Amino acid sequence: MLENWIDPVAIAIVFAGTVAATLLRCGVADMRVTLAALRGTFEPAFDVAKAKAELSKQIREIADDGFFRAAPHHFGDVEFDSITDIMIGQRSIESIHGAHRRYKQQRLDKAQRAARTFESAAELAPVLGLAGTLFALGQAPGATPQGESLVDAVAIAVVTTLYGLLAANFLFAPIAAAIARRSRQEERDRDAVLEWLAEGVRKAGSAAPVENAPQVAA
Repeated sequence: MLENWIDPVAIAIVFAGTVAATLLRCGVADMRVTLAALRGTFEPAFDVAKAKAELSKQIREIADDGFFRAAPHHFGDVEFDSITDIMIGQRSIESIHGAHRRYKQQRLDKAQRAARTFESAAELAPVLGLAGTLFALGQAPGATPQGESLVDAVAIAVVTTLYGLLAANFLFAPIAAAIARRSRQEERDRDAVLEWLAEGVRKAGSAAPVENAPQVAA
């Protein structure tokens, strides 16, 4: 019974056709961004606890030595490594917000492009399913006395339509939503960590040695 619902030709028409049509609609650049975003959904999410634990070392060093002698503390996060470089280099808390906004906009742009690409695929999959249906019916040789050839062609046509609907609603659309949902959560978490860092550095700057404290931007 299960083999009646598995047709390699229908799968190729729907999935390969959808990928090709999406590539033509969205372009190579967006497809690359989309593949990177898809890989990212299988990677660990931004770890708020780890980020705070690592950044707390930077805050302690600023509290102990002030901005003059504190060295940037890196822990492998591209944005926060860059932010600490800027913060220590410019001896300013406020400078980190501009850098954060640039990184945030870049991430949001990539997430939106990836989500749009999968949404386009979700729109195109049913169309390719219909195309597969028409292709299967067009290949029907006509009814035999038993009607078997026509019945087989109709069965393939129905399966192809089903593949298009399933691909759109249970694969491409959910992936688009997952990418958008993960992006929103990451930005909320990063915003929270940035505010926590800024507040911690302000307090650390106030507790720093007197000769270093005037360099801290309030």
